[in-house]
Amino acid sequence: MTYHLTAIISDLHGNRQALEACLADAARRGVRRFVCLGDMVGYGAEPRACLDAVMQRCVPVPSGDGEGLEPGLCLKGNHEEALLFSADDFNPKARAAIEWTREEVSRDPARADDYWDFIGDLEASGTDDLAMFAHGSPRDPVREYVIPRDIRDREKMAALFGAMSRSICFIGHSHVPVVLFEDGAYFVPKGEDPVSGPYDLGDLDGNRAIVNVGSVGQPRDGDPRLSYVLFDGRNVTFVRAEYDHASAAAAIHAVDELPEFLAERLASGR
Repeated sequence: MTYHLTAIISDLHGNRQALEACLADAARRGVRRFVCLGDMVGYGAEPRACLDAVMQRCVPVPSGDGEGLEPGLCLKGNHEEALLFSADDFNPKARAAIEWTREEVSRDPARADDYWDFIGDLEASGTDDLAMFAHGSPRDPVREYVIPRDIRDREKMAALFGAMSRSICFIGHSHVPVVLFEDGAYFVPKGEDPVSGPYDLGDLDGNRAIVNVGSVGQPRDGDPRLSYVLFDGRNVTFVRAEYDHASAAAAIHAVDELPEFLAERLASGR
């Protein structure tokens, strides 16, 4: 089968500058398809721009739309869920951002219904012929965090792999890139190079893998560069790209309702 080179993005968080840099980078690398794992909104100052970009590129589109891309996929993150229902369990800074975002999504009357219909129709998880996709984890697609040290929690890892419907599952939510294998091995991509990989994941039928793609809009692994993953059906490549985080921070500072901390953390990647 043909598996089109796919860019898997997650946790855009209203960061237009990071998303635009990511999309341009992916285009230069020959990406033919996009999958978004959710959290398009929250924290950042430009949620509508991020929604527009995802709606154009990630969702299944009729031939001739979506810049000639293959049909992709977009999932619901916990910030979309909070936008639709309640952010009461969020910390105060995240809750303030969601309350502002809810108003911002409706600010353009000509587009508001399209945004809300799109967000309301998002599924919590999805699959294609080879991979499973979720925002949080295979067993709790919206809310469960998966981080590198979880590899030592055998009970949790067994439950995660037991919930998988494919031999590889791509996730986001923690904003920290990592590959976790069923046999207990793991890999955390690090370094100054913009590309880590491609990595042949080997016999996934015999040793399944969970891949956290990191965050486009708010990395939290100490590297302020945006993070996303390329997948060609066998190989995974982690990509880090520079973007104008000062401009993204300035956009947050310009919104009185958004806490300044959400801008300040972009420069440190924390």
